[in-house]
Amino acid sequence: MTDFISIGYALAVAAGGISGYVRAGSTMSLGAGLVFGGLMGVGAYQTSVNPNNYMLSLATSGVLTAVMGSRFINSGKFMPAGLVAGLSLLMVARFGYRAISN
Repeated sequence: MTDFISIGYALAVAAGGISGYVRAGSTMSLGAGLVFGGLMGVGAYQTSVNPNNYMLSLATSGVLTAVMGSRFINSGKFMPAGLVAGLSLLMVARFGYRAISN
């Protein structure tokens, strides 16, 4: 079964990195967005093939929760750090629930 939620999250992360580059010229945003979006894309493929193969997705969303959550706390700006932190936290909860229920 295809993991459309993870695919959407991966696309959102990658699109956020591209948007940061286009709007502000941030190569760091572009690189991080593409790397983390790519990792989530691989994780989405893994969970589509085997729903119990969620560790890459859990780890990637966990790192994004910590990094973007820290940026949100320091800046107080919801966009983009708060949004990405919130989405990442939801993904951690989703995969964490899967880990606990197995």
